Amino acid sequence: MTEATPITVAYGDGIGPEIMEATLRILAEAEAKLAIEVIEVGEKVYGRGVTTGIPAEAWESLRRTKVLLKSPITTPQGGGYKSLNVTMRKTLGLFANIRPCVSYYPFVKGSPPSLNMVIVRENEEDLYTGIEHRQTHDIYQCLKLISRPGSERIIRYAFDYAVRNGRSKVTCMSKDNIMKMTDGVFHKIFDKVALEYPQIKNEHYIIDIGTARIASKPQVFDVIVTTNLYGDIISDVAAEVSGSVGLAGSSNIGLNFAMFEAIHGSAPDISGKNIANPSGLLNGAIMMLVHIGQPEAASLIHNAWLKTIEDGQHTADIFNAETSKAKLGTKEFASAVIERLGQKPKTFTPVEYKPAPKEDIASKPPIFAKEKKELIGVDVFYHWQGKNVKEFAEKLGLIDCGPMELKFIGNRGLKVWPNVDVEPFYADRWRGRYLPKKEGASITHHDIVTLLNNVQALGLDFIKIENLYTFDGVPGFTMSQGE
Repeated sequence: MTEATPITVAYGDGIGPEIMEATLRILAEAEAKLAIEVIEVGEKVYGRGVTTGIPAEAWESLRRTKVLLKSPITTPQGGGYKSLNVTMRKTLGLFANIRPCVSYYPFVKGSPPSLNMVIVRENEEDLYTGIEHRQTHDIYQCLKLISRPGSERIIRYAFDYAVRNGRSKVTCMSKDNIMKMTDGVFHKIFDKVALEYPQIKNEHYIIDIGTARIASKPQVFDVIVTTNLYGDIISDVAAEVSGSVGLAGSSNIGLNFAMFEAIHGSAPDISGKNIANPSGLLNGAIMMLVHIGQPEAASLIHNAWLKTIEDGQHTADIFNAETSKAKLGTKEFASAVIERLGQKPKTFTPVEYKPAPKEDIASKPPIFAKEKKELIGVDVFYHWQGKNVKEFAEKLGLIDCGPMELKFIGNRGLKVWPNVDVEPFYADRWRGRYLPKKEGASITHHDIVTLLNNVQALGLDFIKIENLYTFDGVPGFTMSQGE
């Protein structure tokens, strides 16, 4: 007899408890071997003053089981609260978010027949680091952080996923025509890693046209790999194109932990009404069963679910008069799936999962060697509420810059001094770029500290600095717009 696998279960908020109860009932009837530990996270925990939304005893359970099946969680609006989903992904090191999007044509309206893509989303970096500041009266900042090892790890995972699952192509999506350094390094690493997988086709799309193509011609994609924010957006687009966001499940994979969930939110407006579709969470649970080595139960449930959809037994979100035969509530839909356990679909291709091979997702040696890093200047950001840039330039001109000199003044990324003929709109955050007076000279941290002391002596308000480096002589910073 197969020993039960310990898992942690979080019922979540909103419709979470309803869809979790439906999912667990199906898992039990399919005789999945699970030893369930229930934790409380989310809205009630936030209400007790735990700003993370997860108490210590929940972390203890996760450390024991290393597998979490989670319903949607509500993050309170307003300051002081961080998204629990992001916190859990980062704390548990769940760097890869896997979201399959499949067509259920002709039974789900609007679903293109040949849609069958998987989105592999980096899960820990990008704007989702949540590092934000209000710097002036006008300006708010959110830092986009992309690391080379984080990019390499998720891109390599996407290619490995394609190989393991018989996929033929991996598409990278970025916006490196604008964000030339952050998105640029992601694209460069993709091109490097792709060389290691000659059997897999590869291509790159700019994210805007890529998103449009997902909406209009999703059949041209197979596996897509992208950064955190873009992946979050396009996976919802792809799920909606497939017929309903309510159908899609996802896995979050790390070196030591894994989390499985639906991709939709907690939908508090329909909670308690027995109308929510449990399919997204159920499909997440199917992915979990494969991950923990119970492929037979996964196949049994997935085929029963496909047969339920095929038989026109639909919840309200996918119900349509042409192909639906019954509009079911959450509980009734779960019962319909249970009734079909042991049956296989006739229109859809039956599913037969095999034991998942052990995933070697530990980081390999970096594909880029470490370059020589040299400090050559600094960007100083100022809070100044005047609107006359010439007046501000005169103020900055009084600063003793030591071995550096002021090269330009920028406002919201645009060069506004010197030699600017048109007066643009100004906000109250200004940037001064300081580079060596002698071309090729190095700058020290002491030079920068001295500069800042001289800025302070003149009563100017500097709000942050960014040191400017070269790496093997290549600038590690971008030019200003208009420079």
